[in-house]
Amino acid sequence: MTIRLLLADDHPVVRAGLRAVLSAEPDFEIAGEAPTAERAVELAAAGGVDVVLMDLQFGAGGAHGAEATAAITARPGAPRVLVLTTYDTDADILAAVEAGAAGYLLKDAPPQELAAAVRTAASGRSALAPAVAHRLMDRMRAPAAALSRRELEVLELVRDGLSNLEISKRLFLSQATVKSHLVHIYAKLGVDSRTAAVAAATGQGLLRRSGS
Repeated sequence: MTIRLLLADDHPVVRAGLRAVLSAEPDFEIAGEAPTAERAVELAAAGGVDVVLMDLQFGAGGAHGAEATAAITARPGAPRVLVLTTYDTDADILAAVEAGAAGYLLKDAPPQELAAAVRTAASGRSALAPAVAHRLMDRMRAPAAALSRRELEVLELVRDGLSNLEISKRLFLSQATVKSHLVHIYAKLGVDSRTAAVAAATGQGLLRRSGS
């Protein structure tokens, strides 16, 4: 059985590298390439694709890979999406998993691990990089101490310099709800300020560094 792949990444060199590596597998066929998340959604919807290899961070102004993943997986009979990224923060992992990604792999994965993950995703099973699986297991072991997806969203916007009012408008929440989320975030991280919360979360690998 041939597995038809769509490569979604905004860097031509990365796509070329993936094409070279994956084309060497006898059961893989590169069905298309997408330089933007929006284009990935279009090509996936057109059919003829079994697995989408999805980057998370595309160029400025474009959709996020998790948004594209959600759009692709929402369709009946959609291809499986395997996230392939350089980021392993809780915020990125949770966004991808909640969007319906079948797997999450880091770009430094060996070629044989990447090929195995593609086959695993195509077969309908989950394919997680060991480091990613470890982070998810840690969250399951200590759910009370882990930041929720919404708390991570709030903290990402705090990191980006948004005020409580701006966050409430961005996430369609009341300011009181935003403040409540911040109180819970502070308690879980053991801090007492916005700056300290961002620093602690970044240091623990929960958030990307600003601008990353």
